[in-house]
This record gives sequence, C-alpha cells and structure tokens, in this order.
Amino acid sequence: MIPFSVLDLSPINQGCTAADAFNNSKELAQKAEQLGYQRYWLAEHHNMTGIASAATAVVISHIAANTRTIRVGAGGIMLPNHSPLVIAEQFGTLASLYPGRIDLGLGRAPGSDQRTARALRRHLGDSADTFADDVVELQDYFRAATPHQAVRAVPGAGLEVPLWLLGSSLFSAQLAAEMGLPFAFASHFAPGFMKSAIDIYRSRFKPSEALARPHVMLGLNVFAAETDREGERLFTSLQQQFVNLVRGVPGQLNAPRESMEDYWRPEEKSHLERSLSCAVVGSPQTVQAGLQAFIDDTGADELMITAQIFDHAARLRSFEIVAQVREQLRTKLQW
Repeated sequence: MIPFSVLDLSPINQGCTAADAFNNSKELAQKAEQLGYQRYWLAEHHNMTGIASAATAVVISHIAANTRTIRVGAGGIMLPNHSPLVIAEQFGTLASLYPGRIDLGLGRAPGSDQRTARALRRHLGDSADTFADDVVELQDYFRAATPHQAVRAVPGAGLEVPLWLLGSSLFSAQLAAEMGLPFAFASHFAPGFMKSAIDIYRSRFKPSEALARPHVMLGLNVFAAETDREGERLFTSLQQQFVNLVRGVPGQLNAPRESMEDYWRPEEKSHLERSLSCAVVGSPQTVQAGLQAFIDDTGADELMITAQIFDHAARLRSFEIVAQVREQLRTKLQW
C-alpha cells in the first residue's frame, strides 16, 4: 500500500489565535506520527488571516521538536519569495537539528496576492521565471562545499536535504522530470491539469542522483467521520473558505454549516465543484471506496491528505479513520 502523508495549513479557526493553531498542529502531527503517516508538511501562505504557517521553517521546527520519527517539511516554500541561499541556510539548520527528517518542497507561485508579493520581495521582476535556475542554485548549496567556493550555506553544505517540486500546472511537472526530482501535484485545490501533469512527469522523467524512478504525490481532501452526513457537514468549513476566497474576503476558518445552499451562488458552487473535485467525504466505508478509486485512477505513489476541519477533535478523528482505512486496504491487497 502506498504511503499516506499529511498537509497542514495550520488553520486559524474563527475566534481563535495563531497560538491555538500551532498547538493544534502539534497535536495533529503527534497523532499522525502515532498512526504511521509518512511525512507532515506545512505550506507557505502570506497575508491570510486563516492560515498560521507564513513563517514556514519556524513552524516546521516546532513540529519536528514535538515529534520523534515522522518526516517534517514544506509543502511548500514559495521559492520566488526568497533567495536560494536563505532557504538553504534555513533548511540546513532544520536538517542539522533534526537529521534525516526534513523535506523541502518548492513552489513557483507567490502564495499570496500581488500586493503582498511585492511587500515580500519589494521588486517583483521576473523571479518566477528564474525558478529553474534558483532550484539548481539551491541544490548546489546542499552539496558538499568545494575548497574555492566563495559562497556557502552554513549550515547546509553537504546535507543533501531532499527536494520536491510542487505544482498545479504542467511547468513543474516538466521541470521535475528533467531534474529527476519527486513531484507533488496540488490536486486538492487545482485538479484541472492533474492527469496531464502526471503523464508528462512520468513519460519524461530522467533518473538522477536524487531519484532513480518517478515518484508522484497527489494532494487529496479527505473529510472522514462516523457517517456520510457528518463528513459532508465538516466539509462545509472548507467550502466556505473557498467561497470567501473567490469573493475576495478570505478569513478565518468558519464552523460547519448544515447546508451550503443558502451560502453560495450557483456559479460559486460550480467553481467549487471543479476546484474541490479531488475530495473524499463521508463515513469509513465511503472513504475506503473513495481512496481506492482515487489511487486506481491516478496510480499515485503517495497521497498527501489534507482536511480543513473546524473542530479539532473531529480533525484528529478524521485522520485516524483514514489511517484505519489505509490499513484495511493494505490487508485487502495482501489477500
């Protein structure tokens, strides 16, 4: 059975604080480690009042310090916002503090609106267009330093921190294939190019020192509960968050609703049905069938499970159900 991992945006619930979000993330990471999830990733977003993981490397350190074995990383760092040297130093520090446990996923988008991107970078220029060169530069900082190397990442040099490329279009699929790097696709919110990206990545993949054969990880929303109705109710928190984002009024994660029909407009509903089509929502039986169908349909090498669930206990329970379902699928495959 393929590995399951966790993507956490460290959501800030309505009426709560970033401190509450960080404590919830810590507890979820500990639960994920106990349940056998492969890795625990956090994502870089800025100027989002409902997401606490803007200082991604700092939050990764918090999670790694409160767990023992699970891999912890970024899903991802938005490289155009930073110099490769700064990221090499940050993740070299993390890899030194938590050896053998740190992943670095790299994205090409700003993780924010254009005004916020300008505040982050001051001069936007064509930084997204230098993404491939920046990835190569970052790789070089993680290799063993040479005697005459003028600029080194300290710590960082020689640590060979594993790099992943993230994407929601075909660009990163092509680049990951060319560079021989593992590839993670953001199917949990932008599934439109998923199949094409997988095909391009696998067909064009070139083995490298980092990876002998292609490895595709796919994002998937999973809202698991005791009943289908309860899973659907929990899912409305994410649906509200997306509607608010479409309306240009992003905010904290709202409590679930009994129905979305009095909340969204028909065009918003259609947009969300496309954007969130990679979602498995419902009871353990429904989740088992949905996970198996998604794996069979995509041939994913790994799933990155995410769940923006308002109630913390319900969120922990959802990931517990998913882990139990994975074990049932594994046992079924052995038979």
